[in-house]
Amino acid sequence: MSALRSTVILTAVSLFAQAVGFVYRVFLSRMVGSEVMGLYQLVMPVSAVFMSLTAVGFTVACSNLSSRYHALGNARAAAQTVRTCVLGFLLSFAVVAAVVGLFSDPISVYLLGDARSQLGLLLLLPCVLLTGLENIHKHYFYGSGNVRPPAVTEICEQLIRAGAVLGLLWRFLPQSPEKSVGLIVLGMVVCEVFSAVTLTLLYRRAMGRAPAGAGVDRRVLRRKVGKIALPIGWTSLLGNLMGAATSVMIPQRLVRAGANVSQAMSAFGVMCGMTVPMLALPTAVISAMGLVLVPKLAESTALGRPELSRRRVGKALSATSLLILPAAALLAVLGPVLGRALFHEPSVGDFAAPLSAGVALTCYEAVLASSLNGLGKQTAAARNSLICGAVQLIVTWVRMGQPGIGLQGYVEGLLISTVLGVWLNWRSVSKAIGLKPLIFQWMVAPGLAALLSGLCVNLLFPTLLRSGLEGVPAGLVCLVFGVVLYFCALIAQGALPRRRA
Repeated sequence: MSALRSTVILTAVSLFAQAVGFVYRVFLSRMVGSEVMGLYQLVMPVSAVFMSLTAVGFTVACSNLSSRYHALGNARAAAQTVRTCVLGFLLSFAVVAAVVGLFSDPISVYLLGDARSQLGLLLLLPCVLLTGLENIHKHYFYGSGNVRPPAVTEICEQLIRAGAVLGLLWRFLPQSPEKSVGLIVLGMVVCEVFSAVTLTLLYRRAMGRAPAGAGVDRRVLRRKVGKIALPIGWTSLLGNLMGAATSVMIPQRLVRAGANVSQAMSAFGVMCGMTVPMLALPTAVISAMGLVLVPKLAESTALGRPELSRRRVGKALSATSLLILPAAALLAVLGPVLGRALFHEPSVGDFAAPLSAGVALTCYEAVLASSLNGLGKQTAAARNSLICGAVQLIVTWVRMGQPGIGLQGYVEGLLISTVLGVWLNWRSVSKAIGLKPLIFQWMVAPGLAALLSGLCVNLLFPTLLRSGLEGVPAGLVCLVFGVVLYFCALIAQGALPRRRA
């Protein structure tokens, strides 16, 4: 399957999954409230830490190596790769599960800073086990270019998750905040059972009993897997530890500034559980692009074609600009009204403009990081990620500790770290394949068009409100108008690709 076709399929799936996930989050926040959402957002970074300790490195290794072996026609070696990655994951998970099971109480009290997180912490363990098995098999399909099985599974998974979590909450609420978070994580376990079992069966069916190819020596394969998995896993671990530390720190710093525990957790839940996910809706396109980009770049690297790598990275950056910049501009204007209407929280949408810029920058950072992983430059991606995570943690800590700053410190830390991340990743990619920037195509044309669209919508929106139109209908009218204006501006600059006669 071609890179374009794979990207289109995964983009459609990601957009659907993001839409389902967003609707699910809206209903979830209405059912449990901002305090439980804050406690849930406190627990979820721990899941990312667990995945970094156990699965993240193996999933990238599986995608990268299976892509290379399929490009060389060695399906047997690809099957060996999957087995090696599964075994490595299970051994890592056994160690992590034992430690967490023994020390869940001190972890929840002293590390997370809230004893009510213990139940959710323990229920994360089966969720991580199933998610790791799912992701390894899923990334085998991505590496082999067969995106349909994981795409269909992803759609079903999102629907099952929403149904399971909301159904459990509907049946058993009201509960204490601790038990409410436990019900949410339990619903996640239900959907992961389906995904892990389905993808494992689909993988066995696709591989068959006797894969073609000569295979590869097990020791050599283990070294190759370790060479990819260890730096990515450790980098992901340190980055997620910094992210988890930031999540734990935010409500604590708010309490230190004078808010009570409930108010701090509510503010944290609104910011990270409602506002940021709403502004991150367009990033579904980028996540799909990254899933395709890593194995495709690994393939072109294995074949010794740097010019193909340059072309693929350039197309990814161009698509990022064309899609993300207008979305960020429009959400910066319309986000506050739409967020308040959807979540019924008055503070949803605070800092929408700077957060939209931060989300756009994270998209460039993610595309360039995926490019480095696909090119085999995992060490560079690791170094850059750690530097940016440390910068965000330090800036957030320092700024939130100053009087009157509050959540603005988190926003400033996000912006500074993402600007730095884009620059570091770009420098590494450029050095690796000699990529030259196309300033007009990547930045100037889509940036000017997005700016024009955002400014015009900023004028139109209050005019529609003053004329008597309600907030949500006015926002939808402005959204359609802004998209049309954006593409008109691109056409006027000659920035859209034209069909050849």
